[in-house]
Amino acid sequence: MSAPQARPRSAGLMLALATIGFAVNFWAWALLSPLATKFQAALDLTPFQQALLVAVPVVVGSVGRIPVGALTDRYGGRIMFPLISLTTIVPVLYLGLFGHDALVSLLVGGFFLGIGGTAFAVGVPFVNAWFPPSRRGFAVGVFGVGMGGTAISALTTVKLVDANGTATPFVITAAVLAVYAGVSWLVLRDAPNRVVPTTSLGARLGSALRLRVTWQASALYAVAFGGYVAFSVYLPAYLKTAYGLTQADAANRMAGFVLLAVVMRPVGGWLSDRVAPSRVLAVSLGVVVAGAIVQAFTPGLAPLGTIAFLTMAAALGAGSGATFALVAQLAPANQVGAVTGIVGAAGGLGGFIPPLLMGAIYGHFQSYALGLAMLGVVALAALLLDVLSVGRRPVPA
Repeated sequence: MSAPQARPRSAGLMLALATIGFAVNFWAWALLSPLATKFQAALDLTPFQQALLVAVPVVVGSVGRIPVGALTDRYGGRIMFPLISLTTIVPVLYLGLFGHDALVSLLVGGFFLGIGGTAFAVGVPFVNAWFPPSRRGFAVGVFGVGMGGTAISALTTVKLVDANGTATPFVITAAVLAVYAGVSWLVLRDAPNRVVPTTSLGARLGSALRLRVTWQASALYAVAFGGYVAFSVYLPAYLKTAYGLTQADAANRMAGFVLLAVVMRPVGGWLSDRVAPSRVLAVSLGVVVAGAIVQAFTPGLAPLGTIAFLTMAAALGAGSGATFALVAQLAPANQVGAVTGIVGAAGGLGGFIPPLLMGAIYGHFQSYALGLAMLGVVALAALLLDVLSVGRRPVPA
């Protein structure tokens, strides 16, 4: 019996702590998004500048996952979780106390705020090592619930700013990060049977890039998680502009979108443990295609627009869980972190581009229809990749 199977209580505790760490760091990562419309009004930002403001942390957090995932393979989550959390405190406090009065300072702070987004590449290999192959899809899906940290930000940031000033949510988040860093340093332990690579960082990344599953999962995750990230950072601005909602109402609706996607992520992983992940992905991507086409016509929010957004949220969450179930099944044990970093980067970059495109498209056409139609086309291309390539690969016993 392997060590993870022999120690189910330890595995459960490690999964819980990793999920909390993911949520806390994602909470920090998403602090700028709910305030984007506030900064737009205060600093007279163009739609593109507003989109750039919320997109910069996304791209940094995405690209940063590549080295962070490989470093986690080498040093383990017990070191990397506290390190990432402590490092993220610096830009959080900078933005809250000094850096929110000009676009340049916001972009600088947002750049380093992206460090919080790399926590994902720490958690997947950490959790993966604690669970046997038959349970990894569900376990990694549960860890993915931590992406609900963006919902915490959406539900609390605007209210805290309105009640107590701009610095408040940033100071609170920094304090929570500090507490988590201390607890994780004292309690987290890497799996006893964790496979530690001996080759260099560059060699491990090169080896991961040569794996077919890396590129397939990257393309799929760029659509599934990228779509989730894009909506979670841009939905408040979209709803305010397209439907005339207040900032608080738009943020609350975005939180509902995020929460549903969060709930569906472990469901996608659980289903992938029982049927092929490619089947879960096929259904999820098909739903995204349909939802994007409907929303391209900007239907009324009650009920058609709400249904379109919520079904896309559920599909994007399930598809994200299924993608990493695929990684857990096909990636070599000593390369899960490196593969996760690359795939996670693709997912984050998939979320970086749409807000910029949506801002640019709306600025030129005064309509979001073309941007949503493009989402439908991209999701259809991912669906064809899944059906024609990934779905035909044999899964190791």
